[in-house]
Amino acid sequence: MYFLTNVIFFICSFALLDSWMMAARIVLLLFCSLLRTRSNNNDAFEKFRTRHILPARSPATITEWERLIQKRKLCDRPVQSFLRQSDLGDVKAVCTTGGKEYEGNLCISQRSFTFSTVSYDVRSRHVTSVVRETKHLILACDKVNNKCLPVHFKENPDNENPREHAKLCDAPRRWAE
Repeated sequence: MYFLTNVIFFICSFALLDSWMMAARIVLLLFCSLLRTRSNNNDAFEKFRTRHILPARSPATITEWERLIQKRKLCDRPVQSFLRQSDLGDVKAVCTTGGKEYEGNLCISQRSFTFSTVSYDVRSRHVTSVVRETKHLILACDKVNNKCLPVHFKENPDNENPREHAKLCDAPRRWAE
């Protein structure tokens, strides 16, 4: 969809160079701008999934962690957190009823999750540590195929909890703004 909107925007830009009536130009430009700004970020959730969701059989050794990181092309990331595949439904729910507003498009989970944080030496291309943590997740959420889904995993170094009176992450309300 993003590619398609870019193509349409490009075509629309070319059309404006022609000698069309001024009114047609304005309408066409507005239409193209609307398409470009309302497009979904359809690849963002898949990127999140690749970076942060483990396969059904989680790595058990340092060598398996290194293979996973190299296979997924995450070698340029010195710290990477991975969630269990069995938690994927609950992780997605953080962006709606399972999370509360944190700041901007960030939502914080209402419950704690256990995940693995892997430290990776980008120079030597070796895993230096794997630490299991249990914390509330802070996730950036975005519109993907008309669903609110996680697109970024933000660290929670102070082990923050959701604020008691914070609103639920309610995507349709935020999309209307």
